[in-house]
Amino acid sequence: MKQKLLISGLAVSTVGVTSYLLKDKSNRQKVKSFIRNMKTSLSGKHDIESFPVNKAGNPHPEDIEDNKMVSEGSMYPVQYYDDKKK
Repeated sequence: MKQKLLISGLAVSTVGVTSYLLKDKSNRQKVKSFIRNMKTSLSGKHDIESFPVNKAGNPHPEDIEDNKMVSEGSMYPVQYYDDKKK
């Protein structure tokens, strides 16, 4: 019972402090930009878009370097592609 009371008290105090801090418009803008930056850094979109996962198991006929690697017998891209698809 004490643990539930402690958790609910902590939640109420967190809401109170947060609402007091977000009362000012400049603080709200700072928090919004901080959350937006954290979302992009945690989602890793820049890493996923820059790495060609869809190309790994199916090289383009005109991509000479990728075709050369596949013709030399490198199985890493194929295995990586299969693991990502699963």
